[in-house]
Amino acid sequence: MRIGAERLAANPALVKGERIGLITNPTGVLPDLTPTPLALLRTGLPVVALLGPEHGLRGTAQAGFTEQDTRDARTGLPILETYQADPREVLERAGLDTLVFDIADIGTRFYTFIWTMYDYIQAARELGIGFVVLDRPNPLGGDTAEGPLLDPAFASSVGKAPIPIRHGLTAGELALRFDPGIQVIELEGWSRRMRHADTGLPWIMPSVNMPTPDTALVYPGTGLLEGTTFSEGRGTTRPFELIGAPYVDDRFLPALQALRLPGVRFREVWFTPTFHKHEGLTCRGVQLHVTDALAFRPVLTGVSILHTVRDLYPRDLDWWGPDRFAQHLWGSDTLLDDDARERCGEPALPDGHLLYPSSRR
Repeated sequence: MRIGAERLAANPALVKGERIGLITNPTGVLPDLTPTPLALLRTGLPVVALLGPEHGLRGTAQAGFTEQDTRDARTGLPILETYQADPREVLERAGLDTLVFDIADIGTRFYTFIWTMYDYIQAARELGIGFVVLDRPNPLGGDTAEGPLLDPAFASSVGKAPIPIRHGLTAGELALRFDPGIQVIELEGWSRRMRHADTGLPWIMPSVNMPTPDTALVYPGTGLLEGTTFSEGRGTTRPFELIGAPYVDDRFLPALQALRLPGVRFREVWFTPTFHKHEGLTCRGVQLHVTDALAFRPVLTGVSILHTVRDLYPRDLDWWGPDRFAQHLWGSDTLLDDDARERCGEPALPDGHLLYPSSRR
């Protein structure tokens, strides 16, 4: 299999431009771990600026933060941070004629890198700047979509277009939905049933709380807990796999086991977050163990967990964060409705911009 960055490094004539900017982060590497900026500069491509998304170009910042504008120590190129910045101002300041995007997404609507891409596709179009996506695999595969489409009334920084929570698309396929006129340097040898473990690619943490492929696999579901007072495991070494709260009791584990959710088992755990929710307090909860990645339905699992917490601990569960953040994650105000589980299996997107066709489940 060959990723888009690898193909461009082998054939730099695929991209035109005299002043190229590269939106990337630590995931922007070739299979041999050469950083994409270095690989492209070695081909003679005129890369003049690096742009970093949420968490920063180096990936050091926590959720909701970025790094400061500076210079890259290895290339000497200026680093411009994009998160919560005005895209037009950033692009005008950089003076680019082509913008290249090379970041590994994790297949989840409320993971913000695709919305950085969305914003900069729009800004580039308005300014007459070419936009190129170096495509990468979706680590969750491309054969399954899950969760409701975003209601435009709940658009936010974690969702700006009507796609499912687990969207089942690559960054290149998403980009073509946002603007059919952009250029995608496609993957070679990727099939939609492949999960990350099938690709042979190294796992590079896309953000500080996404340490392993297992984290990415459960994130579309347990990420919904971010909008509640129930801990999603931030402040532990297994965020989104460990979940719980100080008020959890003996009823929680049996209630989850009784659901018989596909492809996952639950193990009782205790943990003490070092930061974020319930910092310094001992929490009781579970660890999710995915036993069958093809059968596992993370969004169904996340909603089922949240409804179990709602039913067992109604006085303890509350919203967390500004403006009912959980509703923005879910994409509407129906997350705690009794029929929310049924919305987890809404129809997948049409096949309009699939670069790697196959049947969806």
